Amino acid sequence: MLSAEHVLSLLTDEASEEHAIQMQSFFKTGKGDYGEGDIFWGIRVPIQRAIAKKVWRKLAPDQWQILMEHPVHEVRLTALFILTNWYKAAKNEREKEQYVQWYIDYRSYINNWDLVDTSAHKVLGDWFWDKDRSLLMDWVGSQDLWEVRIAVITTYRFIKRGDYSSTLWLASQLLTHPHDLIHKAVGWMLREVGKMEEEVLLEFLNQHYRLMPRTMLRYAIERLDEPLRKAYLLGEVKN
Repeated sequence: MLSAEHVLSLLTDEASEEHAIQMQSFFKTGKGDYGEGDIFWGIRVPIQRAIAKKVWRKLAPDQWQILMEHPVHEVRLTALFILTNWYKAAKNEREKEQYVQWYIDYRSYINNWDLVDTSAHKVLGDWFWDKDRSLLMDWVGSQDLWEVRIAVITTYRFIKRGDYSSTLWLASQLLTHPHDLIHKAVGWMLREVGKMEEEVLLEFLNQHYRLMPRTMLRYAIERLDEPLRKAYLLGEVKN
């Protein structure tokens, strides 16, 4: 079985100081920003995916937590790629539940938008598809930005399976959320609903669009016909 140290060695071999500086700016790691204090080694995502693919079958389960608790962003993202692979390959519900519980227990380390967006729907979205979703409903009221985003992005899997109820309920609760990362996430999920059934999106928009933050609205209407997009932006669509 492989150790966490082995995975860290593979990752550090791919580090780039120049790219790390770019990523620290891109992910807003400055004082007061949403990613304040996050550390980057400058490893590109395709390389992280390749390393996760190389090691996930051999990594000792008790080593995963070491990676997930690591202060470096790319290590945590690689840990989530590994967990996602484990979840997909699980032989039974008991194994899946274990990985879901790990995801929930270590969610405080899932603390930037890419960490959330590459994993939440693949693990929690699949698991909660046919189960009680009250935990997600609770997270929508969290003071933790990332818990809220996890709840929203988790519903991506539901949308792809034709169930929009959780997405629409969460969206209705987040119309006044103060952070643009939640506005973007909600708008994105609403846009995905519209890809599946435009009439469902339009019904939601007609009821709520005047209250929606501008960013949320722009994301949600991105794929609509130009005249209709303009009408929503100008406030000319009647309820």
